[in-house]
Amino acid sequence: MSAVASERFDTGELAIDGIESGTSVLLTGDDPDALAEAFYRLVAPAPEEEAAVIATDTQGRTIKRELNRVESGAGDRTSVLAGTGRESAGVQCVDDIGELTGLGMTFSSMITEAQRGSGRFRSGIMLCSSVCVEADDIRSVYRMLNSNFLPGSVVATGSACARSTRVSTSGRRVRASSRG
Repeated sequence: MSAVASERFDTGELAIDGIESGTSVLLTGDDPDALAEAFYRLVAPAPEEEAAVIATDTQGRTIKRELNRVESGAGDRTSVLAGTGRESAGVQCVDDIGELTGLGMTFSSMITEAQRGSGRFRSGIMLCSSVCVEADDIRSVYRMLNSNFLPGSVVATGSACARSTRVSTSGRRVRASSRG
């Protein structure tokens, strides 16, 4: 396991301990506001970090603004691949989020850039369900996620283990499952 992989990422005000580097987290729940809040707090890069985010149904500028809300300057340290809105500084747009080869290749390039800029980075996808709806084959979605988000493809990790935790954001509950 590399030194980078053994470090933990701060989770801000979420009621969970730091997350081990190389861990994938799936947020699920019935409250979209609570899910979004947990997502922004988990993916917002600290000052010495960078981030790359796929935003399927939210404009890239909105993602950057929300990241800045939870961590000062986080939006400036984040590259966003958006399925809606306009391109701007740090925001690239795709015409079809269901075209997974292009989506995955572009996002992989963004992750590579984030790694060059900092030894520590975070990545996330806001509303993976939207990609599942648009894709012709759900197995292709799994391959794209496996290539870009699951441990081992981006950073060195130790042995795999699974855990589940309840995460509280301002009294609301979401489910956070992680695999590291």
